Amino acid sequence: MSIKFRHSLLVGLCVISSSAFAAVKEYHLIIDEGKLNLTGKPVQRITVNGQFPAPTLEFTEGDEAIIHVQNNLDHQDSSLHWHGLLLPGLMDGVPGFNGFQGIKPGQKFSYRFKVRQNGTYWYHAHSKGQEQDGLYGALLIHPKNRNTIPAHEKTERDYVVMLSEFHEQSSQSIQNNLKKSADYYQNQRETVGDIWQQIKRDGLKATWSDRKMWNQMRMLKTDLSDVSGYTFLVNGKTPEQNWTGPFQSNEKVRLRFINAAAMSFFDVRIPNLKMTVVSADGQPVKPVSIDEFRIGAAETYDVIVEPTAAHYQIQAESIDRSGFALGSLHDQTQAMPHHISQPAARPRALLTMQDMGHAEQHEMPQHMPAGHSMHSEKSSDDEPAQHDLHAQHSMPEQKQPARPVEGWANASTPVGHKALQYRDLKSLFPQPDVREPESELVIRLGGNMERYIWTINGKKYSEAEPLQVKYGQRIRLKFINDSMMAHPMHLHGMFMQLENGQPAGDLPNKHTIVVPPGKTVTALLTADELGEWAIHCHLLYHMSAGMMNKLIVAHVNDDRASTSAKPQSAQPQGDAHAHH
Repeated sequence: MSIKFRHSLLVGLCVISSSAFAAVKEYHLIIDEGKLNLTGKPVQRITVNGQFPAPTLEFTEGDEAIIHVQNNLDHQDSSLHWHGLLLPGLMDGVPGFNGFQGIKPGQKFSYRFKVRQNGTYWYHAHSKGQEQDGLYGALLIHPKNRNTIPAHEKTERDYVVMLSEFHEQSSQSIQNNLKKSADYYQNQRETVGDIWQQIKRDGLKATWSDRKMWNQMRMLKTDLSDVSGYTFLVNGKTPEQNWTGPFQSNEKVRLRFINAAAMSFFDVRIPNLKMTVVSADGQPVKPVSIDEFRIGAAETYDVIVEPTAAHYQIQAESIDRSGFALGSLHDQTQAMPHHISQPAARPRALLTMQDMGHAEQHEMPQHMPAGHSMHSEKSSDDEPAQHDLHAQHSMPEQKQPARPVEGWANASTPVGHKALQYRDLKSLFPQPDVREPESELVIRLGGNMERYIWTINGKKYSEAEPLQVKYGQRIRLKFINDSMMAHPMHLHGMFMQLENGQPAGDLPNKHTIVVPPGKTVTALLTADELGEWAIHCHLLYHMSAGMMNKLIVAHVNDDRASTSAKPQSAQPQGDAHAHH
């Protein structure tokens, strides 16, 4: 028997053996369109198996997943991306990557991959604006052996709480309007009264100087979110429909929060009920007790609660304070309230020059975004950044005009309440790779609001050369946000280890990292998945307008990648790397 034949036989037996002991979990998904009426105006939206949003898919770690997807859309290619999953490049579902060309109208594609992890994830289209139009759903992966679940994670109830948006305009209309004017949806502009209050508070000279700078940048202080007019949803239900998770006395409840919104950040709280964070982006973390958290587009957080009262309201408030996604937890032995009240909105924050990156380090605010610590480009190399991430504000009465709530990070968290910070996150299990990075990739985020173009390293996706790293290489990703908007940066195919001041072995795994305006965030990456992987802002219209690139992980021979692309290689690490 030849060596080649024996090798082929061995490989074949291994494949048969692994398949024989793995459960096959199969789904059939049909992408189509249907009439939807959530706000009183019937509109055409994308459905999956007749549902909006798409159905929840469930697997067990170790399963062989087979997902047959039929595209019944007229004149539109489609696709599905399994957000946060480790899988072969072809199965990642991004058209133009790894040989995948999307699913043509009337055609079918079968995704096949081994489920290599557990946790809370989701799936969505990676074709045009279909994610906004309804092509998204939750994806849950249960542990292989449920007896191994840590004691602090064991619960009696388990619910998905998927946050999303609905707009009466189609995604294409929204994109076109933003191209006409980046301020098209700005309906919370400052008024003459706001300017008068600023003059009384700061004086005419200071007010004039401040307004002049903002006018020169052609920016609005209220530009926290690019799109308004959304109805916010919990599991596809409006606030009036009030999604409800029942429980009984003395039960622990796991809530799997997924931000499936196309363009929105949410500040999430359950008044009078503490939450314990046990997972971030599907990856287990050491328990953190909190009162609220900010969740960026595409992030997920699992929390555990222990309700004692009969009723609680889940409040997810958009950061521009334009609305809420609302749901309830209710003791099923008690009568439901007849009326669900709309909570009062917190004060809307105004952007500052610090958010634009125009302040020196010592002038930067000491309060950073809820759930988002970061490394400043100007911080020292010796000491981790220890900025508070969430403002602890009360609104005391003042005789003088009150200073408005300022800064992208400011969620007006009540005094004495704990808001999650990125630096709070510690991996539950030690990181297997604690090597120092040998190189660094700078990923500079920029934008032109006048033309509504968003870029990575000064180029939109259609003009950029791919980034390249060597297989097995340990690198630092340095995200520098030169823009006035926060960007939830998502890497396909691999997890990043967020540098948040924790020891190397405790760094949390993240597939999506929010980079606040004017700030720098760093993460470590072991490039252990061969292929072409998308790296992009997960705000849909930022990605569509150019903030995306291709990260190639390849075997390298003689300093040249085994690919025809001409990528930008990671640069050797020097003393000037981001603080970590």
